[in-house]
Amino acid sequence: MSDFLLPDIGEGIVECEVVEWRVAEGDAIEEDQPIVEVMTDKALVEITAPEAGTVTKLYVPQGKIAKVHAPLYAYQGAEEGAEKVVEESSENTRSPASDAADISKTPPSTPSPSVEQSAPQCPMEGPACAVKTPASPAVRRLVREHRLVLADIAGSGKDGRVLKEDVLAHVKSSHTAPSDTAPHTQGKPAAGQSGPARVEPLRGVRAVMARRMVEAATTIPHFHYGEEVDVTELLALRERLKPRVEALGERLTLMPFFMKALALAVAEHPILNAQLNAEGDELHYFAQCNIGMAVDSKAGLLVPNVKAVEQLSLLDIARQVSRLTQAAREGRVDQADLKGGTISISNIGALGGTYAAPIINAPEAAIVAIGKTQWLPRFDAEGAVQRRAIMTVTWAGDHRFIDGGTIARFCNHWKASLEAPETMLLHLA
Repeated sequence: MSDFLLPDIGEGIVECEVVEWRVAEGDAIEEDQPIVEVMTDKALVEITAPEAGTVTKLYVPQGKIAKVHAPLYAYQGAEEGAEKVVEESSENTRSPASDAADISKTPPSTPSPSVEQSAPQCPMEGPACAVKTPASPAVRRLVREHRLVLADIAGSGKDGRVLKEDVLAHVKSSHTAPSDTAPHTQGKPAAGQSGPARVEPLRGVRAVMARRMVEAATTIPHFHYGEEVDVTELLALRERLKPRVEALGERLTLMPFFMKALALAVAEHPILNAQLNAEGDELHYFAQCNIGMAVDSKAGLLVPNVKAVEQLSLLDIARQVSRLTQAAREGRVDQADLKGGTISISNIGALGGTYAAPIINAPEAAIVAIGKTQWLPRFDAEGAVQRRAIMTVTWAGDHRFIDGGTIARFCNHWKASLEAPETMLLHLA
């Protein structure tokens, strides 16, 4: 039997949370088969089997912390298992004559009168004799949360395996069953009683987000600037381009337009693409515009960034946006994609929000929150009312080196490109 040690994942990470076991004790595994998902401070990491064999023990329960270079699980290699089978088979091939000889050598035993004659019992005592109810680590955790006994729950899975649905059904039946000691209550809890609060440790990406947001909100003096953008023409242009982009196997959202227009505005107002050093006495201006986009992933808030947007076409940006969005939602973003951002976009409009006051993704200089687009009445130059697509945006800037006038002029430049998107063609390489 061999122990699998949690490998060094890099980035100075010394521990991680076990998110989900893909196998249970006793399961057969193949080489490179996904065994477990662990959450680091950066992303979700999938660990695979080094060789084929059988899992014999899971050392770290789901939801607990595993240490780097410490045993994560034990397994029996396929070759080792084969040798054991050969040994057992050789024992089972003993001749009847030898078995009879062994029996004849054993003196007969007389049962004690005090021993009660009953059905055959387990020849061993203690936990080794207990029958283990099959269930996944997630189901066992659910059983513990509800303070139940796993053996009391009837399993509907294969070989009596207890499933999540079995636990929930058991909980429901327990809550609805009348009490034997107090039939007048009809199974209802006494007034004022409630279940225990569920406690969930803050780990992984969410823990990092908590620390960074507190740091940004307390060390950076934020100020916010709001504006409306008429994206009627932008929506029309996107509809015209969508069939061509989809024919190439890509998906065209508004994000590539937001990013391209932002890179053009940064070229005219480079201070928005700068960062203040830790001492607060130097501004570092970046040659590239690496635009981050906030993604609401299952692991928590991730902000991967598209590198050198000023050098990319709209189609190139669309490809990068699709790749990073998919990777972020799966919690598998490469470290390189999370580093080096210079300015960020948070598209809350995708979730239906209209306004937001975003927190800067330190040490960047600014972030913009994009609200949902609404069709609203607006007056044209002749005073006639028209139906226009209006999008709200809210900027947050680092007030240590960006003032209101600077971010207003910057926003106006960005807004002009979005309201007349054909002008961006003038800046294509």
